[in-house]
Amino acid sequence: MKNTKSLIVYFFSTVGLIALLSLLGPEERSLGSNVRIVYLHGAWVLTAEIAFITAALAGLLGLLLKRDLFHTWSAALGRTGIIFWVSYLPLSMFAMQSNWNGLFLAEPRFRLALMFAITGILLQLGLWVFNTAWLTSLANILYIITLRVIFASAENIMHPPPSPIFKSGNYTIIAFFVGLNLLTWLAAYFLTRALINLKPNH
Repeated sequence: MKNTKSLIVYFFSTVGLIALLSLLGPEERSLGSNVRIVYLHGAWVLTAEIAFITAALAGLLGLLLKRDLFHTWSAALGRTGIIFWVSYLPLSMFAMQSNWNGLFLAEPRFRLALMFAITGILLQLGLWVFNTAWLTSLANILYIITLRVIFASAENIMHPPPSPIFKSGNYTIIAFFVGLNLLTWLAAYFLTRALINLKPNH
């Protein structure tokens, strides 16, 4: 329990550092200082997707090698992913409001993100209740595959591909965004380690 508390403290300390760093991020010519929330929301959703992908990879290893260690990591990473995914939605809404003076909730990718947030919450709650290692790993694999397939064909309105940050040619912005992502991944690691220590009671 003591280790879990320490990990939670590390997680929130890292989140606090991320928030502070975001306030000091480089401005952009078109969006000015409002671009800082775009950096944060971008790092947050990338971290969610990376957590989902690594949950699927760990789950696949667990199914192939029949090792509980990989199933355990898959379960924790899946829960970390949905926590970051759900918390990314208000960041996305804040970015809309700050930069475009309104909420475009009908935007295709936002609607899909909301749909996968609701589905993901219900899925992770169900997997927590059933507490079946192979089922959790399989579900995490199917979830990210479905998410990526659907998003790959979704219309881009407020999310022009490829990443405008890496296409900008501004190395200060690129370096800042990479650093922000590294910190967010570190926060996700602390959260995942804490979640590994939390076991459902049966």
